[in-house]
Amino acid sequence: MSKQKPQQALKVPPRTKQLAPQAAETTAQRYLEAATAPNTRRAYQGAIRHFERWGGRLPATEAEIRAYLLHYAEQLNPRTLALRLTALRHWHRYQGFADPTDAATIRKTLQGISRVHGRPKRQARALRQEHLERMALALAKRAELKAVRDLALLLVGFFGAFRRSELVAIQMGDLSWEPEGVVIQLPRSKTDPHGEGISKALPYGEGPLCPVTALRRWLEQAALTQGPVFRKVNRWGELADSALQAASVSLILRGIAELAGLEGQMDLSAHSLRRGLATGAHLAGASFAAIKRQGGWRHDGTVWGYIEEAERFRDNAASALLAKRREEKEKKG
Repeated sequence: MSKQKPQQALKVPPRTKQLAPQAAETTAQRYLEAATAPNTRRAYQGAIRHFERWGGRLPATEAEIRAYLLHYAEQLNPRTLALRLTALRHWHRYQGFADPTDAATIRKTLQGISRVHGRPKRQARALRQEHLERMALALAKRAELKAVRDLALLLVGFFGAFRRSELVAIQMGDLSWEPEGVVIQLPRSKTDPHGEGISKALPYGEGPLCPVTALRRWLEQAALTQGPVFRKVNRWGELADSALQAASVSLILRGIAELAGLEGQMDLSAHSLRRGLATGAHLAGASFAAIKRQGGWRHDGTVWGYIEEAERFRDNAASALLAKRREEKEKKG
């Protein structure tokens, strides 16, 4: 009769070290904050401060929220009011209070304000390629360090369809030089909150609109080997160690437009670069997938919106009718 082997004791994994209550709360708060994009969090914080300056108290009541909406119904864009309500909703839910913004009367009041006072959403104009070329030529004539930086910023931003936050976040280590151009690997972007990374390839071009040549010239003249790519340059032409602020990109673009004699002809912002790439690439024959990939857009609807904008005059019923009319006149005479 065979002997039974003695039963082995189960191995219990060692108990993980518990964080002290205060440290655990700090860690939990950090992760809660990381769940919301920094720009969104700042917008929510500003909305809460605005409500409190008006006289609102937190936690708020349904009556207070309604009075707040009525007070600003004719002063603020309904989309701004909707953002304020979203911020108040998040505050109440995360603090464990009942959400007064969820009341039917609040939702209907906001709908009514939108119907009465709604206005078109203001959008940045797409930067057209002929304007881009004028701006690039104006910068190429200047030798100072700031102009060299601005040319690289303009062309990399346009052909890479970068968001302003992405542009100023580019580091020297993100650049990979290839025979065909340069690949910029972003470790994180607005549509990549989990840090999986997104890459954009910029090919060599011809003449003054080559983003790779402009970028190389900037890096060489600024003698950059590490750290941020696009940095501040003061009025004396001195290079800073710190990166540009995202908000300064639109100001730089408007300054370039003024230099090129385009001031007043367009309402430029940093988003004009992304819109310009999307509309221009479509008209040049780029595929939907290629446009979406270059811009890093997450939603198809956004890209289709830019394509429709590009087609406003080309695929236009009125244009077809007018062209037919011209053709008939030419035949008659």
